[in-house]
Amino acid sequence: MSSHPAAVVRPPAPPGPVRWLKKNLFSPWYNTVLTVLAATFLFFVLKGVFTWVCFRANWTPVTHSLRLFAAGQYPPEQLWRVGIILWMISFLFGLSGRVWRGTFMVFARGLAIALGALALIPLNLSLLGIGARLWLLANPALVFVGYHVGHTRVGKGRWVLLGWGLSFVLMILLLTGLPAIPWLPPVESGLWGGLLLTFLLAVVGIAASFPIGVLLALGRRSTLPVVKGFCIVFIETIRGVPLVTILFMFSIILPLFLPENVRVDRVLRAMMAMTVFASAYMAENVRGGLQAIPRGQIEAAKALGLNGFQTTLLIVLPQALRMVIPAIVGQFIALFMDTTLAYIVGLTELLTVARAVLQSNSEWLLLDMEVFLFIAAIFWVFTYSMSYASRRLEMALGVGKR
Repeated sequence: MSSHPAAVVRPPAPPGPVRWLKKNLFSPWYNTVLTVLAATFLFFVLKGVFTWVCFRANWTPVTHSLRLFAAGQYPPEQLWRVGIILWMISFLFGLSGRVWRGTFMVFARGLAIALGALALIPLNLSLLGIGARLWLLANPALVFVGYHVGHTRVGKGRWVLLGWGLSFVLMILLLTGLPAIPWLPPVESGLWGGLLLTFLLAVVGIAASFPIGVLLALGRRSTLPVVKGFCIVFIETIRGVPLVTILFMFSIILPLFLPENVRVDRVLRAMMAMTVFASAYMAENVRGGLQAIPRGQIEAAKALGLNGFQTTLLIVLPQALRMVIPAIVGQFIALFMDTTLAYIVGLTELLTVARAVLQSNSEWLLLDMEVFLFIAAIFWVFTYSMSYASRRLEMALGVGKR
């Protein structure tokens, strides 16, 4: 036998940027030609876009209506409540980034950079005053504070979840107000609007439709005829009707069946409609994941002595949800974009505010491209963030890998 130690086999070093470019973009001659043509095309396109955005476009309707885009007709003297909510979110993202890291850390940094940059944009001080700038600059500081609070005993997953739950309750209390508190007068939900209303409709719809959809999917697979029949009728009926009809039913027809002294808030009715609509589609997404679980998983759980509830909760449901993460997130994104239909029932969501801004000044009627591009950019940021979080979650859970 040889006395020399066995050679250590190491994986090859990753290629450098020059080798990667040569291999992927300039290897055969036709790839080189395509790369040059594509780079030339992108250069002129991006140059034209940059020139139009920075020098030719007129962003006056946007810069003069930032408050309307942010909160609609919410009373200006009460906008500090929205600022407090933003402070809570910034602090909790910093805390979540320290505790859970990963995607939350990316979002915490992005939120701090975005709000800090917004505070430093050289707008006219009459449009964004010193107080508003300082209010915005406090958010990056709160992200930093939340991150360092995560090093203390508060930095536990259960406390962070409790903080997010309490923040939603405080958010509703701040926005609606309390008659018993003089400095927190009630504000009608009809004055809510803009990004604030769009965000609330989406968050409530997503948070409420997910558990309802899971229960409907489990109920559809139930052996109890009444439960199974109710879930099938509910799902197929809602999925066979457009969202516009559901919104009209909850906004116009629902009050006709309520007692005279019972009035449901208009925003709450829209939230209920979107929740009901999204839960039916969510149920079908989850049911697809449940059907993909092999029968052997259930039999193995029973062999270990688990009952039906434990088998569903601990074995079947986690695997089913893991399989349909892309479909679930796609449904969340669709629901966020469907919030623009709330204008049909008289709510001033973000797109409705954009139309109102254009119609408020005759000189702005021809500037619809700038306004709607601004709205499109806002929607893209939120939808891409959900898609990015979905991809990170899939990578963490190993979706698509064996």
